[in-house]
Amino acid sequence: MFFTYLRRELRRRRKAALVVASGLALGIALVIVVNSVSNGMGKAQDKVLQSLYGLGTDMTVTKAASASTGDAQRPRFRFDAQNDGDDSAQSSDRVMVQGFQTLSASTVTKVGSQSGVADAVGGLSLQVLKVSGQFTRGQFQQDGSGGGFQRGGENGRPQGEVKGGGADFDVNNYSVYGTDVTKPGLGPLTSSKITSGRTFKATETDAKVVVADSAYAKEKKYEVGSTVTIKGVKFTLIGIATADSGDAAANLYIPLKQAQSLGDAKDKVTTIYVKAADSKKIDSVKSAIRKNVSGTTVTTSADLADTVSGSLSTASSLATSVGKWLSIAVLVAAFLVAGLLTSSAVSRRVREFGTLKALGWRSGRVTRQVVGEAVVNGLVGGALGIALGLAGAYAVTAISPGLQAELGGGTGGGFGGGGTGFPGGPGRRTAKTLQVALTAPVSVTTIVLAVGLAVAGGLIAGAFGGWRASRLRPADALRRVE
Repeated sequence: MFFTYLRRELRRRRKAALVVASGLALGIALVIVVNSVSNGMGKAQDKVLQSLYGLGTDMTVTKAASASTGDAQRPRFRFDAQNDGDDSAQSSDRVMVQGFQTLSASTVTKVGSQSGVADAVGGLSLQVLKVSGQFTRGQFQQDGSGGGFQRGGENGRPQGEVKGGGADFDVNNYSVYGTDVTKPGLGPLTSSKITSGRTFKATETDAKVVVADSAYAKEKKYEVGSTVTIKGVKFTLIGIATADSGDAAANLYIPLKQAQSLGDAKDKVTTIYVKAADSKKIDSVKSAIRKNVSGTTVTTSADLADTVSGSLSTASSLATSVGKWLSIAVLVAAFLVAGLLTSSAVSRRVREFGTLKALGWRSGRVTRQVVGEAVVNGLVGGALGIALGLAGAYAVTAISPGLQAELGGGTGGGFGGGGTGFPGGPGRRTAKTLQVALTAPVSVTTIVLAVGLAVAGGLIAGAFGGWRASRLRPADALRRVE
């Protein structure tokens, strides 16, 4: 009897039911879109962080450079012209540890043994400055004292001066990252995909092999099998990697031992990349490392996310603050409207319900009938809302609006970026701008939430209508007839 009456009443009052369902549908659709866009913002920020940290990295451990370390790392070059007065073609490389003071390689083991750490791997970040050209009588040098090699040339590149002679030279500045080839699943190289050749083998711990970023390889016209010379050491290019988003973490990747040899940093690393066993306990892992591994700076993905600015940061703030409260306000309004409309519909059915009570229906049975109709209206509204929400999320993903993420320079943890320009000095991370496309993925959790809201909306509307129906008396039907 319940379902028969329910089906008949819903069919007879299709327009009223559609109005209630449509109000709930709009609120639920907005919740789905806002929730999906927020998820997309999170994924966009993850891409930005992965371009610096690498896939799977929850935090980094570093040791910030001191002022004295920065002075010691300034490049020094000296070239002597030939005595016979002829032009002399010369070149000189300077390999500098980039970004931070070095840590002992044993620190990697110590960090990895901390409670809550699933894995830890060390890496060495280097900056190579190669000056080559022709120099005539006199001497060319850079000593960091204001003369000689200076900043301020074209595109921010260094300028040179020759004492007692002339010069025509070129400056090539690029970054090299020493990676632990025995742990390929962690570190900055994981933010790139091998698009030509292969990656390192676990046995190539001290091999003279190199993987190049695709943009840098294109600029230098490198191909798989090419010879790449770094500070007089020849490396065979075995693979070309393309960054998943933005700039690559480095121009060239070589085995860690080779990087330590080039940078005169035996058994040293600049950054330790850490993966937590439980992503929900990152803060406790961070505290354990800071407490037990003294003299280090621990930077989590959340810390680095706080430095992200630009349109991505603005849009993310809007989605999580304005969007959230707007969706809540619309949803509450939809629930109230659905409740009032249901209550109003019950008032228009006074004669019907009064007659039913006169025929022997109890108040509880009338109330259950009204609540049942409201719940069905809520489920219909939920279905419409899910359809509208999925359409909205699909539209956002199809358009894929571009967002810009800026990571400001400064001291602190994290990896130092691709290094295509002259570094801002040891201990500082150069500013980096990334372009990411916004998507709006709809998760199963979001769909479950929408269904829950649909049922809740129906129950709230049913509560309004049931309360109104429970107050009806058989005499109400007679008064309505009169």
